[in-house]
Order: sequence, then structure tokens, then C-alpha cells
Amino acid sequence: MEKLNRSSIADNLVRLNGWEHKDNGIEKSFTFKDFKSAFAAMTHIAMECEVRNHHPEWSNVYNRLEIRFSTHDAGGLTQADFDLAAIADGIIG
Repeated sequence: MEKLNRSSIADNLVRLNGWEHKDNGIEKSFTFKDFKSAFAAMTHIAMECEVRNHHPEWSNVYNRLEIRFSTHDAGGLTQADFDLAAIADGIIG
């Protein structure tokens, strides 16, 4: 996968809601009504990531889910990171 340049990163960020570019990755925090809802979203997102063989760094504490996408092999962000961020947003709504 090809690492995106600053211009491409900016263009992709505009298309996402609430994702932040930090340290060669994109991050977003989500809050749910309870743990079960947060874990269900993680499971759904995990299945999409597995299909694409592209996996996030994430953490879940009770009703919060924090997701970070970055392509370590490319040393930064690729289109796959933005595609999965959009998928995560679509799953969570």
C-alpha cells in the first residue's frame, strides 16, 4: 500500500466526521449507551477489518471505544485507513 501525502490526507479527512490526524494515524473516540453496545460495534468493525486484513489499534473501556488507524508497513496513512474509518462511522452511525 502506498503512503498518502499531506494533500491526500487532508482531502480524505474532509470526508470523515470527527477523525483527527495524529502521529501518522487517524483517531476517533466513540461513546455508547453501555458496554454491550460498544463491544457489538467493535465486533462488527473487527469483521470488516479482518476481511481487508487491515487492523486498528483500539481500546474499549465500558461505553467508550477509541480507534486508531495507521499502516505501519507504509510508515503512515494509506487509503485503507480512511476506507476503514468510513466503514467504522457507517457501522456506528
